[in-house]
Amino acid sequence: QVQLVESGGGLAQAGGSLRLSCTASGSIFSITAMGWYRQAAGKEREFVATHDGTAHYAESVTGRSTISRDNAKNTVYLQMSNLKPDDTAIYYCNAKGVAVGTIFKIDTYREVWGQGTLVTVAS
Repeated sequence: QVQLVESGGGLAQAGGSLRLSCTASGSIFSITAMGWYRQAAGKEREFVATHDGTAHYAESVTGRSTISRDNAKNTVYLQMSNLKPDDTAIYYCNAKGVAVGTIFKIDTYREVWGQGTLVTVAS
């Protein structure tokens, strides 16, 4: 089994910054991509950023966000700056292509989600 655990959410001021972290646990061999989505109240979940060896960003956060990965720790980080009230949302960690198991048997999870961490940006 694979679990994603997020941390780093909370209350921030507009114009401020924060860093989200997400660590995958389990008998993990490899993860193709790790990233972040978010869902604001009353809205659909949307893509924020992902890292598959290359960083990719949504237009809404481009230029003020940096996603990075520590493959040795199966961890992905999202550094966001110049925060806006529109950034308020639950942020979900996402992992794609997660290979887990032992040398005798490997299973691949196409997609895994974390439980989410709330980010609130006050104006």
